[in-house]
Amino acid sequence: MAASLTETIIAAIITVLANGLGGLPFVFIRNFPEKIARIGWAASGGLMLSASVFNLIMPGVADGGFTPVAVGIFLGAGMMVLTSLWLDDHHFEVNGMSTTGSKRIIMVLATLFIHSFPEGLAIGVAYGSGEVGLGLVMAVAIAIHNIPEGMAVSLPLRAEGVSGWKCVGWAIFSGLPQILAAVPAYLAVVAFRPILPYAFGFAAGAMIFLVLSEMIPASRESEKQRLSSAAAGMGGFLAMMVLQNLFVF
Repeated sequence: MAASLTETIIAAIITVLANGLGGLPFVFIRNFPEKIARIGWAASGGLMLSASVFNLIMPGVADGGFTPVAVGIFLGAGMMVLTSLWLDDHHFEVNGMSTTGSKRIIMVLATLFIHSFPEGLAIGVAYGSGEVGLGLVMAVAIAIHNIPEGMAVSLPLRAEGVSGWKCVGWAIFSGLPQILAAVPAYLAVVAFRPILPYAFGFAAGAMIFLVLSEMIPASRESEKQRLSSAAAGMGGFLAMMVLQNLFVF
């Protein structure tokens, strides 16, 4: 039995809402001491690096080979370089934060927003293939891994003083492209499938650049936190790795 467009949209909505679950714990966390905040940046960076490898690069290579994924990574990182340079030349203030803090938050939200597009494409392509089982497995797997991704969005936001419920809202917002991308991919599965490896690589390149340029440096502004930053980053990486491999599709 072929999957319907309605089923595709419902599945995409559920995966988006799963992002918000990752932000819920931060509703109950009132204060973030600076030391804990920096560990949060590192742990979030580890989560993102792991998601880039296991949820983007590996599926992209399996689907289209190394070349399109490499091209996508290059383009994604290049876009983040241009975004960073543009933000350096403009003054932004988010939630009363400093210019540096505001820039980091804008780049985090932009990166996770970009990251959601290939996930939406994957849902649309899976349901559009006519295999209901494949679409369901894809949606469940993405929804499950979206929970720690919502946490990856919320950790740095809460560390910068954003309220808990706003963290939940921004986490959900970062996943909206999953709905926007799933519908056209379902309607034109043949046209959208070839771009999946490029989209996966693009999102991975943007995310890896963000981690290396903003999140890891933010976690190590004090040299005394070098080891705790590395440990938190590895912890985040391993947590996401275990989750991705438990629910591999």
